[in-house]
Amino acid sequence: MQTSDSKESPREIVVPGDLLAISSKNAGPGTYSEGGKIFASQLGIKHVRPDSISVVPLAGQYIPYRGDLVVGKIVDIGASNWLVDINSPYPAPLHVNEVPWRVEFGETGRFMSIGDIVLIKVVGVDERKRIQVSMQEHGLRKLSGGMVIEVSPSKVPRVIGKNGSMIQMLKNETGCRIYVGQNGRIWVDGELDNIVLAVKAIRMIEDEAHSLGLTEKVKQFLEQNSRRGA
Repeated sequence: MQTSDSKESPREIVVPGDLLAISSKNAGPGTYSEGGKIFASQLGIKHVRPDSISVVPLAGQYIPYRGDLVVGKIVDIGASNWLVDINSPYPAPLHVNEVPWRVEFGETGRFMSIGDIVLIKVVGVDERKRIQVSMQEHGLRKLSGGMVIEVSPSKVPRVIGKNGSMIQMLKNETGCRIYVGQNGRIWVDGELDNIVLAVKAIRMIEDEAHSLGLTEKVKQFLEQNSRRGA
């Protein structure tokens, strides 16, 4: 489920006042528009969408965008929806019409419980930051077993790597199933020793995200430690 846009240039760090674009695009979160120009209003990573430009803060909670895949946690259950924590300041209700099962009114608790982990997609974000999420697309589902760790949402591109190279290496070297949410939540499942190894590697990527030669360093770490565990 992890993707990386090969046409997108490396994400650049910007500071308040930096000119982001002279464009008709919408000024998204972390930016402001003045005289047809869009500027950064906070320290973060420039993020360009087809219709908008925003700045993702280097630290802090996740700001959802339409199309994002996220790892969420069920925190409340209603008669016709589940409330999902997506590591964001904004609530994300998952309606019964957005799941792959036929759920009768009042029977939501039969399908998912508080504490369940889900892989879902953000399908709508309006100007009031009301979030719509869905589990209807292929591959989206409740995640059973495994464990969830969190990294800063700004480090997610580094964990995934260029064209998915880093996350594919993690999967190959550890044999784990790994899903990386744009919200900074990562689900890892496999043999216990391999889960521990994958988590250590992800923490290394998070801590040294701006280091040169990080991919090779992580590869050496995985190879050395997987041999010890053999």
